[in-house]
Amino acid sequence: MNQLICKAISNRNVIVFYYKNEEKRIVEPYCYGVYKDTSNEVLCAYQIGGYSESKAEPPWRLYLIEKMEKLTISEKTFCSVRFGYNPDDSRMSEIYCRV
Repeated sequence: MNQLICKAISNRNVIVFYYKNEEKRIVEPYCYGVYKDTSNEVLCAYQIGGYSESKAEPPWRLYLIEKMEKLTISEKTFCSVRFGYNPDDSRMSEIYCRV
């Protein structure tokens, strides 16, 4: 799955997936790596559609890769970088790819 995510980040493609066997999420992927002090791979993304349990604003989310299913890369792209994005996300000990 990491090649798909890095490809989407590199091309700035929106991705669609199901999270925790629940509803669909539609996100702009920004940063993919390893969560600090763990071995869990995570995706930092800006949610633009689909289900949100917290409904928090702004819609920045950190998703555990192991809980993502049926990931597809959309043909829809995003151009600008959303406010609040940090390419050196301190929550990650290692970054595989990023916008």
